[in-house]
Parts: sequence; structure tokens; C-alpha cells
Amino acid sequence: MSEAKQLPERSSLPIEKTWDLTKIFENDEAFDEAYQVLVDELKEVEHFKGRLDKDSDTFLNSIEMLLNIYRKIEVIYVYAHLKNDQDTTNTAYQALYARASSLLAQTSEAVAWFEPEVLSLSDDKIWEYFNENSQLEIYRHFIENILSDRPHILSADQEALLAGAGEIFEASSNTFSILNNADLKFPVIENEQGEKIQLTHGVYGQLMENTHRSVREEAFKGLYTVYEQFKNTFAQTLSSHVKAHNYKSKIRKYSSAREAALSNNHIPESVYDTLLDVVNQNLPLLHRYVSLRKRLLKLDELHMYDMYTPILGEASIKYSYEEAKEKAIEALKPMGDEYLNIVQTAFTDRWIDVVENQGKRSGAYSSGAYDTVPYILMNWHDSLDQLYTLVHEMGHSVHSYFTRSNQPYVYGDYSIFLAEIASTTNENLLTEYLLETETDPRIRAYVLNHYLDGFKGTIFRQTQFAEFEHFIHTEDAKGIPLTSEYLSEYYGKLNQKYYGPQVKKDPEISLEWSRIPHFYYNYYVYQYATGFSAASALANKILANEPLALQNYLAYLKSGSSDYPIAVMRKAGVDMTQPQYIEDAMTIFEARLNELEQLVLSLES
Repeated sequence: MSEAKQLPERSSLPIEKTWDLTKIFENDEAFDEAYQVLVDELKEVEHFKGRLDKDSDTFLNSIEMLLNIYRKIEVIYVYAHLKNDQDTTNTAYQALYARASSLLAQTSEAVAWFEPEVLSLSDDKIWEYFNENSQLEIYRHFIENILSDRPHILSADQEALLAGAGEIFEASSNTFSILNNADLKFPVIENEQGEKIQLTHGVYGQLMENTHRSVREEAFKGLYTVYEQFKNTFAQTLSSHVKAHNYKSKIRKYSSAREAALSNNHIPESVYDTLLDVVNQNLPLLHRYVSLRKRLLKLDELHMYDMYTPILGEASIKYSYEEAKEKAIEALKPMGDEYLNIVQTAFTDRWIDVVENQGKRSGAYSSGAYDTVPYILMNWHDSLDQLYTLVHEMGHSVHSYFTRSNQPYVYGDYSIFLAEIASTTNENLLTEYLLETETDPRIRAYVLNHYLDGFKGTIFRQTQFAEFEHFIHTEDAKGIPLTSEYLSEYYGKLNQKYYGPQVKKDPEISLEWSRIPHFYYNYYVYQYATGFSAASALANKILANEPLALQNYLAYLKSGSSDYPIAVMRKAGVDMTQPQYIEDAMTIFEARLNELEQLVLSLES
């Protein structure tokens, strides 16, 4: 019997395929020094407390103190979490991350008095400061943002207590993360050659695209066998996290956890409801695509483990990492030289951690701070999907680079609502590039299928998640216990509604809620769907060479948090308070579904 394939250890990876964290701190000793400097500075924060009403200079100095503190803790935290994520089994970096998380909570507690104290001042006094001191002008939008939260800010003492409990509120999320990424042991399965493969999060995603149905089924059932064993634990961690959201929204006098979450970015709740309404109205399009998948796969029964395999058989295109870099550069050429120069730098200066290794955090992301490069974590497997992931995360990183290079620290970040637009615009550009350059009907069909799958996963699937997330928050607010049985029953019915009658009711999929980390992010997932829809509109404008389209898009990437997200997108050319941009995305989905159906007919004839 052959031995199971194992992931490489971190220490064995080629250095050029790993990110260079010495750009942040040369070594862990430098981290310790920065850590201690901030610990000492936190002791001085108390001297600023209770003095905002003194004069405009004191007001200015307090703002700059606050931002300096946050700027330092962000670098410390980013270094620790990247070190931890590259190998979550490394106890030294588990401890480093725990220290950084603890210091982050201490920092939040130390400066928790600031916003309540600002809000204790009258608007007249605050704007009088601005009139007296021109150096305050840069902070106008920052202060306006704080004042908009006036009805929801507690007293200084209460804010300090709430901030000090930050680690407690995050305990359920952290428990889920450790259990899901480090402690769960998935079974060894066999591939189509009879080789034994250790199932991991990354390998599972790859196997769901395998053209051998028995491999997909074994991976699917093997994965959920593990989650079945821990379903009550996962229900408890998720329930506790939802309770924390509802508790905090209640004490801050919001009508719901959703209102509280969306208010951070000044997003009207109607944007969320509009997404759910438009997507639900268009579920027949998803059902139609699912039916096409069933027909082309020549299946009597379509299961959830059949939803990701290429419908035209073995993948006709697959890219190594080096090939993917070249394709990414070509696909992103419509963005212009300024954009492409940053992409090239990301590849040559080791911003990207490429290879999956033992203990590495699953998935992919872009992360960093104002004073670091925007790093990218990946778990590379040669596939078209990984090429899409690469350009997606590159969209985030270039967005971060532009923002930090063009905005002062106070506006040097952006909301998640805006972030997903930058990443999925890149995905849309890649799809257009591949459809323009690939003439082989089978490859074109494969790309179209990949696009439809991506649309399914980004708009339909993430909206399904958003609907589930809103359900669990509203049910908990009613006092209904979120048991594993209750969650699974609802999720199973929701999944059936979205995918339609052509898909068998696999009992395993009812447990999917237990393995989704985004349910711990607090009304996060809907932004994937709104972002993809807005990205479709923006990509079409850029590719059509509409006047000022690229200029307006780059201005959006450079805006950071200097204005509210809805306003930033209006300037870029998309009004996200209206349903039109989502409906337009559905029109593109239908057109490409039509094209695939016609293309397949021509191939069959």
C-alpha cells in the first residue's frame, strides 16, 4: 500500500515562494523591542485623558497621539498574525500572536475614552477648534465620522470596559479558528490513481474540481464526517459569537446587529435587503445553470459534490504559479502602467506566500498595515481557479498600496465594502481577457463555465450566506437557541431553495454552516456579492474605454476612507443604493449562460 502524500514542512519551502516578513521586523527581537516601546507609550496615554476641552492644540495632540498608537499596534499585530498563519502549529508564533492580540485589546482599552470625550464636547466647540487651528483640517472627515456615532457611544468608563473585554468577545471566533485550522484531522482518501492523499482544506477545494466522481464523493463525505463529530461544538462557538454581536448592538442602542455592523461604513440596510431581493428574484437563473450542469455531466442525480467539477471533463487549461503570473499581468493591462508596476513589484519583492505547508492557514487573503507592504497568503495548486484567486488578492493588495501611498494614515485604510470591488474587478478583467484570447471552443466553454461557477460562488452563494447570517442573528435576538439541529435544518432548506429541485438533498451540506469562517466576521459576506456586482459595472466601463473610466477607477483605489463608501462608489460611476448594478450583473450571467449553452450544442453536433 502506497504512503499518503504529505504537505511539506515550512522550513523546506524555497525562500522565493515565501513572503519576506523582515520588511516589517528584521527578526523576533525587533518585534519584542517595538512591543515594549508601545507598552511604555500606553502608560502615557492617561495624560491626555480629560483634556480635550482645554484648547485646539491639546485637541490636535490627542488626535495625533491616538493615531500614533494605532499605527504602531497595527504593525505589531500584522507581523504576529502573518507569522502565526504561515504555520498555526508553531507554538512560538501562537504565543507571539496571543501577545499581539492581548496588546491590541490593551491598546483599545487605553484609548477607549477618546471618542466619548470628543462626543462630550459640543459641535460648536469642536468646529471652533477647527477654525482656530488649520492643522486640524486634515482630520475633519475623521471627526465628522465620530460625531455621526453620537447616539451609540457609551460613557468613557463603559467604553473602557467594553474595549477591555475585546479578547472575551473574540474567544469563540478564535476557538473556531484553532479548531478548524490546526486541530481537526481529516481522513486520508484515494485519488483516481489509487494514491493516498491527506485531506486538508486546500486539497478539498482541489478535489471538488476532480473529474472522477468517486473522488469528489469520498472527499465530500470524508470532510463532513469530521464536522459531524464536532457539530455541537461549532454550534456553540457560532451561537456565542452571534450573542456577542447582538449584545454589543443592544447596549449601543442599535435596532439590530445588522444595523450596527453596516453603520460602521454608513451603508443603508436597504442595500442588504435589495441584494437579497434581487438575487432571490433571479434564482431561476441559478436553477437553469444547475440543470445545464446536470445534463452535461450526464448524471441521473446531481449532488453538491458535483457543483464544482468542470462540466466538459478534464480541465483544458491549468497554470503553474509562474505561468499564472504572466497571465495575470496580461489580463490586468487595461489598468495601465501605474497599476501594473505595483503588480510586478508584488511578484519580485516577495509580497506573496505561495505554497501550502503543514499547519498553514487555509484559503487566501491580502493583509498588511499602513507601514507594511500588502502581503498575500495563498495555498497554491495548479489550476485556473488559483489564477483567479491570484488576481483577486492582487486587487486587494494594489488597492492597499494605492491607498497608503496617496492618503495620510488617518484615511490610509478602506472598508470591506469597497475592498471586494477592487478584487472582483480584476476577476472580471481576467474573464474578458481569457474569452478574448482563447479561440478553442472547448477552452472557451471551460472559461465560461468557470465564470458561471464564480458568479454562482460569489453572488448566489455569498447571498445565501448573507441570508443565513441574518437569520441566525434575528433568531438569537428572539431568544431562540441556535442548536446544531436548528442550524442544520434551516441551512439545508436554504441550500435547497438556492440550488433548486435538480440537486439532491445531501445531508452533509446541512452542516456547511459549521465550516464557514466568514460567519464569524459580523455581516461581512454580503459585500462579496455587492462588490462583484459593482465590479462588473466598473470593468465594463474600463474595457469599453469610457471617458474617464480608468481615471475614476484609480481615484477610487486611492481614496481610502477619505469619504463614505457609497459616496466613493458614486464618484467611480456606480450607485450602490439602487438595484440596477445587481440586475446588470444578472444580465451578464444570463448572456454567458446563453453563450455556453450554444457553444456546447455546437460541440455536440
